[in-house]
This record gives sequence, structure tokens and C-alpha cells, in this order.
Amino acid sequence: MDELEKMLLMQVADLHRVPDGAYNIRKNGEGDGRRSTDRIRIEDRKDGHAGIDIFIAPDTKNESVHIPVVITKTDYRERVYNDFYIGENADVLIIAGCGIHNCGVETSEHTGVHTFHIGRGAKVRYVEKHYGSGDGSGENIMNPATVIYQEEDSRFEMESTQIKGIDSTDRETTATLKAGAELVVREKIFTHGKQFARTNFIVDLNGEGAGVDLVSRSVAADDSRQTFGSRINGNTACHGHSECDAIIMDRACVTAVPELTANCIDAELIHEAAIGKIAGEQIVKLMTLGLTEQEAEEQIIKGFLS
Repeated sequence: MDELEKMLLMQVADLHRVPDGAYNIRKNGEGDGRRSTDRIRIEDRKDGHAGIDIFIAPDTKNESVHIPVVITKTDYRERVYNDFYIGENADVLIIAGCGIHNCGVETSEHTGVHTFHIGRGAKVRYVEKHYGSGDGSGENIMNPATVIYQEEDSRFEMESTQIKGIDSTDRETTATLKAGAELVVREKIFTHGKQFARTNFIVDLNGEGAGVDLVSRSVAADDSRQTFGSRINGNTACHGHSECDAIIMDRACVTAVPELTANCIDAELIHEAAIGKIAGEQIVKLMTLGLTEQEAEEQIIKGFLS
């Protein structure tokens, strides 16, 4: 890989070299390296779609999978399907993410559909980062879709971050949980310029004792727009929490659309939403420490999204 491609890998997957463990690197629509291990097998899809299938054996512990995507072409679009099959009682880390560098005048676009089949008692930490760069006038577009099926007593932790360079994104996440399953989501988004970001979560709590904790934090600056949607369906004795916190700046627009549906008398569902500007006293306090107003705003935003 050249220095540009290495920079993108570092941004989306914190990779400075070939990772330990299982990995699959995709570059401009082609494979650019793959490794399976004794307990994690990566294969090409057999249904004709672009993408891979990842099979993680039951009881796998302390192993990781890296599946980053790098795009450096302009006027390039792709749709990729990756399916994960996580065996019972496994405990693994999965690091995904896509970096686009577009120096042309045409659009570069990546749509990634990730489907997780999580076995009974398994634990998964899934980290997904999106990053865009380039000095051209072409747009960087990313549309990630995440589909989650959780068996009994499983746990799925999802960390999703978009902090720079994505002109438009449509992020769709759906999850179905059986008894005792837990879903934890932490989303962070920053938009500026005329960027647009839409996120939508749909969670069905179907099993007794299932639970979800969904927290989204975002900052919208300049003329950017954001829309946050969440729908939690409590279909049995379960617990659900959804929280949307947004900082709005300049001429930006943020819309939050929460929805809770309790189909059982023992479903406990909560939603919290807050949209507002940076408090003036916060800026003044930091400026008394020697920061400029711009530096104070940057520090507040950094802390908010950390």
C-alpha cells in the first residue's frame, strides 16, 4: 500500500501494519490481503454479491477480526455484503470501517451491509469508523447498514464514529433480541459545511429480559443537517433506553424522532433527547485559561464526542 492508503487504514482501523489475527482488507473493490486463523475463517461469498462471510468458532476467546475498506478512486461506487456467524460463548473484537480519499469531481460511494448472527452466550465488540478526505469537488458518500440477530444471553457492543469528510450518510441499524440478550450502542457524529447525516435504529426486544442501551452524540456545524431516529419495540418483559444528545452551531439543523412501543405491560422503555448550543459560560471559562473562542469551542466539542 502507498502512504495515502496507509493513512486511511490508520484513520478507520488504527492500523500501522498488518494486524495480528484474522483480517480482510478491501481496496478499490478488490481484495488486498486476507488471513484466517484456526478459529476464525474468512471466505468469499457464494451468492454472487461482493463481500465476505466470517465464521467464528464457538468458545473463541481473545481474538480479533479486522475488515477495513479503502477507496481512493473518484467516480466509484460499490455495495458490499459481509455476514458474520459468531458461535456460542465466543468473545471477540471486530473492527470495521471505511476510508475514502476523493480528489476528483465525481462521487465516490461505499455501501456496506453487515449482518451479525450472534450465538447463545456470545459477546461481540464491534467498532466501526468512517472517514473521508480529498481536495476534489466530488462527494464522499457512505451508507452503512447493520443487521443484528442475537440469540439468548448474548451481548453486542457497537461503537460507530463519523468525524470527518463524509458529505452524505444514511445509516440504518436493525436488531432482534431473544431472551436475556443485551445490545449496547454508542454513536458519535460530526457534520460541517453542507453535509447531511441520517441515522435510524429499529430494535425489537422479543425475549424476556432482553435490553438495549442506545446513546447517540452529535455535533452539527455550519449549514449541515442531521436526522436521528430510533424505534424500540418492547414485545415482552424487557428494558430499553434511547438517548440523543446534539450540539447545534451556526446555521445547522438537527431533528430527533424517538419512538417507543410497549406491547407488554412489563416492558420498561425510556427515551431522552436534548438539542442545544454550547453554553456561553463554558466558552468564557476556557477563554480565561488562555484559549481563543475557536479553541474553546474545539475543546468542548472534542470532550463532548469523546
